[in-house]
Amino acid sequence: MNKIGTKPQVAGDETLLRPAFGWAFLPIALLFFTFFALAVSSPVFGAGKPDPKVIGARVAGDETRTRFVLDMNTQVTPAISGLAKPYRLIIDLPEVEFSLPEDAGSSGRGMVTNWRFGLFAKGKSRIVLDLSGPVRVDKTFFLPAVDDQPARLVLDLVRSAPEEFASFVEESRGIAKREAQKTKTKTDKLPPSGSGDKPLIVLDPGHGGIDNGATGVGGTLEKAIVLDFANLLREKLEEAGHYDVRLTREDDTFVSLSRRVEIGHELEADLFISIHADSVRRGRKLARGATVYTLSDKASDQLSEELAEVENMSDVIAGVELDEEPTEVTDILLDLAKRETRSFSSYFAKTLVTELKSAVRLIKNPHRSAGFRVLKAHDVPSVLVELGYLSNEHDEKLLITEEWRERMASAMSEAIHGFFRPRLARQQTTPSQ
Repeated sequence: MNKIGTKPQVAGDETLLRPAFGWAFLPIALLFFTFFALAVSSPVFGAGKPDPKVIGARVAGDETRTRFVLDMNTQVTPAISGLAKPYRLIIDLPEVEFSLPEDAGSSGRGMVTNWRFGLFAKGKSRIVLDLSGPVRVDKTFFLPAVDDQPARLVLDLVRSAPEEFASFVEESRGIAKREAQKTKTKTDKLPPSGSGDKPLIVLDPGHGGIDNGATGVGGTLEKAIVLDFANLLREKLEEAGHYDVRLTREDDTFVSLSRRVEIGHELEADLFISIHADSVRRGRKLARGATVYTLSDKASDQLSEELAEVENMSDVIAGVELDEEPTEVTDILLDLAKRETRSFSSYFAKTLVTELKSAVRLIKNPHRSAGFRVLKAHDVPSVLVELGYLSNEHDEKLLITEEWRERMASAMSEAIHGFFRPRLARQQTTPSQ
């Protein structure tokens, strides 16, 4: 057996092993490799700072002075801004991992009534503090990690006048808007719309990122359920080969309601389907089964009005400045376009309900309407589909089963085929130029 430090064994003219060093150099080599391994793993030679992580959070104080503390594994630079109507404080961070209990933020203390956290956009995480009234950020500082104590981001809040908070909102949101515009030019660009040969369908998985949506009685998150289902429906539609299918979000990030509408408009979509699985406060046991919603100025019933109010709060939950509703335009052409779009939306809703009846359980009177902001594109036929209600334990169990999801996705695919069948038939009979 050949050993390091001996002459190499030779078979004919071939060298089987050529020693790189002898016994005398072994301690030096071991020392060198030990130093190299330590150096590479160090912050100087390696990847630098660890990936930022929030490992703890708490609120302390009273209605006069309240302190919010984040425990972290490394120091980051926060951007703090405010929003009124309702009063909120926004803490924007680089993308961080939140290693917090599931019920974190469900209750507050002092001037912080509760708070939320999550991914807001690619590379950006957000914490939203709901406030009992106007506040002033008295102090913000970061305590470095010492011994076994984590790094800590500390915000001290004191009560302020509405006018003072309004000035803070105006100043801080101006900075935030400029930063968001820089980010938007880099990350918010859409792929070009389809060639026009295939109908373009936009699937809109609701919520995402900091906005979890509803939470089921068994802990199921709406934002996860609807994204998984949207991907399944996209696969089925793409298998048919007739459609160009896009999603408003493809991962766990937040997309504002206005941006969702813009995506459908900018892509010149032929159909927009917003997908949800909400929770209701009243009639938890009775509100069960799939529902199809279209846009209307007045809700068709109390449940629809309640759901629209909840869905339209998505931007508030995520700490987004609400856009003012545009004033009604009296242009007759625009008015005709809106009427035509609503007519097509209603036609698709009825087609969808017909297909769903034979596949899944539907709520009583399954075609309903309300003022959902996400359905307000004047030039894109749009519907909102409630897969079921996470506030109902029976619906929640169905929503997470593969067999039910397959039936639901297949039925929706058939409804889409029926909606576009006249157009597809014309394309097949029209000779190519």
